Amino acid sequence: MDSPQGPKQNFLLAALPPTELARLQPQLELVPMLLGDVLYEAGGPLQHAYFPTTAIVSLQYMTEDGASAEVAGVGNEGVLGVSLFLGGNTTTNRATVQTGGSGYRLSGRALVDEFNGAGPMQRLLLRYSQALMTQMAQTAVCNRHHSVEQQLCRWLLATLDRLPSPELTMTQELIAGMLGVRREGITAAAGHLQQAQCIRYRRGHITVLDRRGLESRVCECYGVVKHEHERLLGDGRRH
Repeated sequence: MDSPQGPKQNFLLAALPPTELARLQPQLELVPMLLGDVLYEAGGPLQHAYFPTTAIVSLQYMTEDGASAEVAGVGNEGVLGVSLFLGGNTTTNRATVQTGGSGYRLSGRALVDEFNGAGPMQRLLLRYSQALMTQMAQTAVCNRHHSVEQQLCRWLLATLDRLPSPELTMTQELIAGMLGVRREGITAAAGHLQQAQCIRYRRGHITVLDRRGLESRVCECYGVVKHEHERLLGDGRRH
């Protein structure tokens, strides 16, 4: 059985045939991904791809006046560096570690070589790109049409799906920044969820007490993204 630091803790890598993963593994470097680390800056060149195992990374768009909003999250289900194999080599988003942990780093050149080989990795990366685009599109819809409480439930459930425990380390200020809403809105929404005994919030620590309660309050966006990811990449989770 793989340890928590094994490559198969990333579901995208786990979906590779064993022979393909064994061939790729010497090029995978286990690296720490600490809370607040900036892996990519908007407009900067991409040197590496990252396959998170226990970390979660937030892809954020930064406006000219310094405001930001999350456009997607990447955890143990995916990879950072889609622009590398799509030929762009830069991205308009900043990639910041939202939940500290670890992941595997692969040189950009190696990822492009794997993609151009037209083998299993290429098919996985293309399917993952479609799932990521669905997440980005649904996030835009959610931010425009759904309440702050529904957005918070979506974010909590998506984060919970990438973690082994119901404990999240995150301040309301950081959540507000990622959702692109006022902190007061997050405070009110978190208060409602706490009164409903769905969560417990203390000094930057959120404990999910009732997942079904969150699921009953979330908008359809969470289910759309989750279903599309499982449809396209379910093999990795089964492995």
